[in-house]
Amino acid sequence: MLAILGITTPIFLLIGLGYLAMRLRITSREQMQGVSTFVLYFALPALVIRALTEYPLEEVVHLGYLLAYGLGSALIFLFALLLTWRWQRQPLTTSALHALGMTASNSGFIGFPVALMVLGSPAAVFLALNMLIENLLVIPAALILAELGSQRGASLGAALRQTAQRLVRNPILIGLALGVMLSASGASLPGPLYRVVDMLATAAAPAALFVIGGALYGLKPKGMGRDIGQIVLGKLVLHPLAVLAMILLLPPMDPLLMAGALLFACAPMISVYPLFGQRYGVGDITAAAMMVTTLASFITLSLAIWLLSLAGLLPG
Repeated sequence: MLAILGITTPIFLLIGLGYLAMRLRITSREQMQGVSTFVLYFALPALVIRALTEYPLEEVVHLGYLLAYGLGSALIFLFALLLTWRWQRQPLTTSALHALGMTASNSGFIGFPVALMVLGSPAAVFLALNMLIENLLVIPAALILAELGSQRGASLGAALRQTAQRLVRNPILIGLALGVMLSASGASLPGPLYRVVDMLATAAAPAALFVIGGALYGLKPKGMGRDIGQIVLGKLVLHPLAVLAMILLLPPMDPLLMAGALLFACAPMISVYPLFGQRYGVGDITAAAMMVTTLASFITLSLAIWLLSLAGLLPG
């Protein structure tokens, strides 16, 4: 267990440094947003491009991984909608944000740094696969439902168009497209350009964790126990269990792929979750849920790594 804490503690210490920087006013909210923009628009796309160009395309696209993670995420997404919209009679917009919180992992800012320390360089490939699922399945589904709920009488076509416009401008998806094209063609980046991509990719993990810490500063969970509890339980427990169930139901998968899928599923929700919440009028719930989930994930991720090591799924 001490070895596992040696993996997870530095990650959460970096998050703590970001929080401390905000609390001591070493950095401002605007400066932290600048670091976040750097990670989102430059470091993470470079990381995806580097991952996809370092491996042949047939070694990057793992259909079993995509099916297990995608079906597990879809299952919890539908469960969250049934729970909040049908059974608890909450508005469709609120229900869509609950479903997003339970299924969209923070793959870039937390999932990847954890997987990198546990699994090594293949973590970047798993990041690229997760980005496909989250950016083409989970996030669009939640935003379409949220738009339909927030604008009564709005057409499905209008919601689809708005979501598609956001997707084509998504820097992660642009990085994915470039990486896939380079990998499929067998072309390689010129030496100087590759070094730039490599330097940006190396900066992704520590900068992302620092940003998460800054984002947690000022968030206050209060008076929303049931909703927060549902989202936290859904993301940190039900989502990994659903992905595990799909892994066990589908044809046998390489142990490294299994470990990668489960580690990413154990990560807390995406860092922009409170921003989506603010847009659709549930900013307090989404911000508080992200804070509690991120803090609780220190325990759940450590436990997940321990269980994966007992199961013999981790390298070394």
